[in-house]
Amino acid sequence: MTDYPNGLRTFRGAVAIITGGASGIGRALAEALADRGAEVVVADLQRELADETAAMIRSRGAAATAAHLDVSDFAATACLVEETAKQCGRLDYMFNNAGIGILGEVRDHAIEDWNRIIDVNLLGVVHGVTAAYRVMLAQGFGHIVNTASVQGLVPTPLMASYGATKHAVVALSMSLRIEAAATGIRVSVVCPGVIRTPLLTGGRYGKVLLAASVERQRAYFERVRPMDPVRFAPRVLAQVARNKAIIVVPYRYKAMWWIDRLSPALGRLLAGRLFAFSKRTLTDSGDITASSDATSRGGHGSDASRD
Repeated sequence: MTDYPNGLRTFRGAVAIITGGASGIGRALAEALADRGAEVVVADLQRELADETAAMIRSRGAAATAAHLDVSDFAATACLVEETAKQCGRLDYMFNNAGIGILGEVRDHAIEDWNRIIDVNLLGVVHGVTAAYRVMLAQGFGHIVNTASVQGLVPTPLMASYGATKHAVVALSMSLRIEAAATGIRVSVVCPGVIRTPLLTGGRYGKVLLAASVERQRAYFERVRPMDPVRFAPRVLAQVARNKAIIVVPYRYKAMWWIDRLSPALGRLLAGRLFAFSKRTLTDSGDITASSDATSRGGHGSDASRD
């Protein structure tokens, strides 16, 4: 990949902010970026964990700083972006990655649940996009990378609130990509499949509305072979470097998206069967290992939570 003078760097010498960067996908992205020569800002609601992550990266000889950030606070997000660009002289990448999950049916959601997940998963991305886009327009280059989910591409029963925010992130990202193309600003959206992060069992800031134990949740998701974030991050960055619009990793989850695009009716049918299976498997007292193999054909996506 060719770098242009005073333009976007891929990735050596670049400056990148990663929200939700202290754990899960965010931490793996921060480490992978640093390994490729980028200076990273690990932004997270968990101050101590962010400090630990940045210190670990520095111990490997890379440049990293930690920042305490609540992405639902626009003023704080804008301040971090502006200060980073001012101190480093540039901002190449903004990874809007922080997110939370709520597992349960819509009928069990309180309005507070909806407000919280929208504040973090959607408005958190909006805040990061708004702040970084202004800086990138002024400097004439940059790449905004938003974390959505494969659940932002297909129906998401049992995680409707999560899926709604992720569909919105995909729509925002693709619309902005078109608007920004003429300005030299790149925009991509990452749609992970099942990744081994704390979000799989609710995470510190998420919520489970089903009567499902942590053990049953973990066993359920283990059936679909979650990808380790350390394997996930390099694959994502390879596609970021190629300026891919929609990045689906692991690749096999593209099948779910393709089915839903080619035949929405079939997609809904399969989603309905998965919903019934998932609800039964997560809440029954029976042995999960004896259940149907249905989840091998799909599963809930995951992104980095703030835990």
